[in-house]
Amino acid sequence: MPGSSGGNGAVTRSTLRQQIADALRDEVLAGRLQPGQEFTVKEIAEQYGVSATPVREALVDLSAQGLLEADQHRGFHVHEYSFADHRSIVEARSLVTDGMFHALDNGHDWFGKWDEARAIAALSGVRRRGEEARRAAAAGDLTILIGYDLRFWRELGALFGNPYLADFLNRLRVQSWVCAVQHLRRLTDLRGALWSGHTDLVDALAKRDTATARSIVTAYNEHALALIERLADG
Repeated sequence: MPGSSGGNGAVTRSTLRQQIADALRDEVLAGRLQPGQEFTVKEIAEQYGVSATPVREALVDLSAQGLLEADQHRGFHVHEYSFADHRSIVEARSLVTDGMFHALDNGHDWFGKWDEARAIAALSGVRRRGEEARRAAAAGDLTILIGYDLRFWRELGALFGNPYLADFLNRLRVQSWVCAVQHLRRLTDLRGALWSGHTDLVDALAKRDTATARSIVTAYNEHALALIERLADG
């Protein structure tokens, strides 16, 4: 049917756009695309073997998220974050998490209309992401840690029932990792140097112990800032 063909084409292009954006974001987080590195739509299209349109759309999306910057008539380059940027992003994400904890303090039912069994399963899933993140941090496996950390906070944020808040937190966390990774990748051994308190945070929130949750997040932020500042000065 003519209508079906057009619809599938739109879905395919949209999916390709997201796939390219995800792939490039991972390249930045892995340090394979360095801060300030320049590239064109044509280069990326040739690299992935696709047309220019979904690549251009993906690059525009990443620019809107603060990961890339457009160079007039030249293409794009990876955004260069300073330590001051990193500090500001950490402050912003702490305001978001504090807002989530404040909702719990005011009796917010963070599982919405879920029954108890589904609520427990959802929280257990988030905790499993936290366990994987903790193991990766202990092993100094930065790539694995970033993946599970982003997934942990994305799923944890979703439990509060506000998709806009969860999306904003995820964007801030991606940006903070982009800031940090350029420094962390310089170290050959990160074992024990990375934050690993994900499961402790879930356990505190499961008991609605927001005082402990806040202290855990505060310690996390202080740890992240101190580590990156030391590396940036080194």
